[in-house]
Amino acid sequence: MFDIYWTERSKNEYFKLKADFAQVKRYKAVKKTIEFLAANPRHNSLQTHEFTSLKGPSGEKIYVAYAQQATPAAYRVFWFYGPDKDQITIFAVTRHP
Repeated sequence: MFDIYWTERSKNEYFKLKADFAQVKRYKAVKKTIEFLAANPRHNSLQTHEFTSLKGPSGEKIYVAYAQQATPAAYRVFWFYGPDKDQITIFAVTRHP
């Protein structure tokens, strides 16, 4: 199990999504993705892969996990390992760029 940490930006994005009643389906998908990340960041349904266009605040490799698939403006969760062992930091929760 990994402990989940949030950047301020990602926490705000997550709670904004949670508060929007029209986005309840997307919120649930993102929440499930976070739960899978905590249990196993390489879970098949996440389709986790490195997102080479970004680096973390200290140069960390950024990964992207799919919260939704085959959906217009599907949500993605961007994350990196750390700051310590067995920790994951959620970098962004956003629509597919």
